[in-house]
Amino acid sequence: MSSTDPDLTHIAPSDKAEILAQALPYIRKFHGKTLVIKYGGNAMTDPALQADFAEDVVLLKLVGMNPVVVHGGGPQIETALNRLGKKGQFIQGMRVTDAETMEVVEWVLAGEVQQDIVGLINQAGGKAVGLTGRDGGLIRARKLKMVDAQDPAKEHDVGQVGDIVQIDPSVVRALQEDQFIPVVSPIGFGEANESYNINADVVAAKLATVLKAEKLIMLTNIRGVLDKAGELITELTPRRIDELVADGTISGGMLPKLAGAIDAAKSGVNAVHVVDGRVPHAMLLEILTDQAYGTMIRSH
Repeated sequence: MSSTDPDLTHIAPSDKAEILAQALPYIRKFHGKTLVIKYGGNAMTDPALQADFAEDVVLLKLVGMNPVVVHGGGPQIETALNRLGKKGQFIQGMRVTDAETMEVVEWVLAGEVQQDIVGLINQAGGKAVGLTGRDGGLIRARKLKMVDAQDPAKEHDVGQVGDIVQIDPSVVRALQEDQFIPVVSPIGFGEANESYNINADVVAAKLATVLKAEKLIMLTNIRGVLDKAGELITELTPRRIDELVADGTISGGMLPKLAGAIDAAKSGVNAVHVVDGRVPHAMLLEILTDQAYGTMIRSH
C-alpha cells in the first residue's frame, strides 16, 4: 500500500464484499467493451488524482474492459510557451498555432504529457502505449477554417489548428487485442505530413464514434452539467441539452464539450459521461456503481 492510499481498515470485510458484489453486474455488462476516456483538468495535474486515474484505468482493463485514453495539455503547453517567452494568443477561444508554437505543442503533448501518463499507467500495473495521430495513420487532419462569430464572410487564420478528416482506428484495435492500453495525443497530420493541433475533446468524441465505444468518459473540472439552481443534472438526452442551451442554462466552455458528447451519443456511443475529475476514483465510481459522479448523456 502506498502512502497516498486511503486507510480502509474502518470498512468491515462484509461491506467490502458487498461493494465488490455491487460492481459485478457492471463488470459483466461492460466486459469486452471499449471505453474512451478524455483525461484533463485537475485529475491530470494533481499527483494523488493522477495515481487514482492510473489505478482506475488498469482496474478497468483487468476486469475485461478496453480503455483508450485521449489527453489534453493546455496548462502544460502554456507553461512551456511562457518559458520560451512566447505569449499565447487566442481567437474565439482557439489557440493560434504558428510553426514554432506547433513544435512546442508536439513536444509537450507527445513528449512530456503523454509519456507521464504512459509511465503512471505502467507503474500501476498496466501496459500503456503512447500514440499520436501519425502512428498507424490514426488521425488525418486538415487546417481548421475558423469563421468569424460576428461576420460569417470573414475567416480567421489560427495556424496549425486541425479539423479531423478521418480516423483510422486499426492501430488502436491491434493494441487493445494485445492487452495494451493506448494513450493518444491529439495531434493530427495533413496531406503534406504537416502537424495539426486538434481539440482533445473533439478527438475523444470522434475516436469513441469510430471505435463504436460503449462509453465516452470526459474527466473535467466541474461536477457535471448543472441546472439554473446549481444542482447536478445526472442524466440528459440530446433533446434536453438543446432546451438547456436555448434557455441559457448551458453556456461558455461547456458548449464545445457537450457538442462533441452529443455527436458521439447520436453516432452510436451508448453513453457519454461528463465526470468530476477532482473526486478521487470518480471514473470508477461512475462506471461500476449506480451513484452519479457527473452527468450521463444517453443517446436518445
